[in-house]
Amino acid sequence: MSAQAEQPAPCRTCQEFALAEAVANGERDYSRATDCRVLLGRHRQSGECAGAREGE
Repeated sequence: MSAQAEQPAPCRTCQEFALAEAVANGERDYSRATDCRVLLGRHRQSGECAGAREGE
């Protein structure tokens, strides 16, 4: 069994934050990239995230 099969698919909001972080890093806007990581973490802890694994 591959590692891909064990991990849940990321939800759309997670993908949007990850993309926004990548764009910000590409533009060397590290403050915005940090904001994206913080918002992604809050989203995953909020219980709204369909892709977050329990215990994270």
